[in-house]
Amino acid sequence: MRQSTKTTLATVLVAGTALLAANAAWAQDQPKPTIKDRLDAAVSTVTGSPMANLDVDMKHVLDAMKKLDPKPIPSLSPQEARKQPTPADAVKELLKEQGTPTAPEPGVATKDATYETAGGAQPVRIYTPEGAQGPLPVVVYYHGGGFVIADINVYDSTPRAIAKGAKAVVVSVEYRHAPEAKFPAQHEDAFAAYKWVLAHAKEFDGAPSKVALLGESAGGNLATNVAIAARDQNIEKPVQVVAVYPMAGTNLDTQSYKDNTSTKPLNKDMMAYFYDQTVRNDTDRSDPRLDIVGKADLKGLPPFTVVTAQIDPLHDEGKALADKISAAGGQVQYRDYPGVTHEFFGMGTVVAKAKQAEDAVVADLRKAFAGAATGTVK
Repeated sequence: MRQSTKTTLATVLVAGTALLAANAAWAQDQPKPTIKDRLDAAVSTVTGSPMANLDVDMKHVLDAMKKLDPKPIPSLSPQEARKQPTPADAVKELLKEQGTPTAPEPGVATKDATYETAGGAQPVRIYTPEGAQGPLPVVVYYHGGGFVIADINVYDSTPRAIAKGAKAVVVSVEYRHAPEAKFPAQHEDAFAAYKWVLAHAKEFDGAPSKVALLGESAGGNLATNVAIAARDQNIEKPVQVVAVYPMAGTNLDTQSYKDNTSTKPLNKDMMAYFYDQTVRNDTDRSDPRLDIVGKADLKGLPPFTVVTAQIDPLHDEGKALADKISAAGGQVQYRDYPGVTHEFFGMGTVVAKAKQAEDAVVADLRKAFAGAATGTVK
């Protein structure tokens, strides 16, 4: 009995220490967590399992995803993997269960176009907020999928939410996928799309002097690299870069990788699969365009917003990216969300923390656009 009491007291003390640490971390400019958020994070620290802190909204999405019975991506060919149910499908399934319409929210019009790459024409989808008076700011958006799966149709909710919230035109970019087109085809396409937007913005009522970049996962890597390429090639810099749980490094042995070996919807084996499909050889893994946190020069970049999810193998490299930008003298807003997983961003209709993250990103973008309009130096 005494030993049990000592163990309980020790657990409480550890949890209390973790709670204080969580409070200190959240004291910076972070989304304001509830008492439940803080207690859950403390318990997660004690148990060592990120899933111990799973947000209830996020759990509903994962439960809906499980019902769709997706096959393990690493066991499939890329062609088969692209046909699997996605987190976006899980959100639609959950909305159906709740009796909520699954049609896109009104208020945003879309138009498809193409841009030219070394591998031929690639599609873009242009999202324009209805009723907004132009010329409007522009956000160039790069979707996720590990450079291998998904497309602009799968990643539809984020550009809609950003267009509506930021009162900006969002250009959602398709790019060549691996393994059919190996690295660096995706990066070449991403930069070509950015230059296309600068050249053609006025044609869709956009302002070429107020262009931002936003990407999720693999797209966060692309957005970051486009900003670096714009700096290096001395062309118009984006006014803001938003990297949402970016693929920012090729080290699959970080603590967040160790903590998320079997999590959903993304885990360590899936990331290993994506890199295996993408690179031409092992040397590519140390290329600064893939190993951003290890090899890239991040000096002289525009202001950044980096968003991370706690239950995500990419969590630590996202934090490392924010730290490295700051160490290089850049401005960075780091926003970390407890209890949610990779792919939570864009799920604002069903996950409250996703809506918080989307609203925070919209606020950062609107601030950047306002600064560009007035010539304010950030």
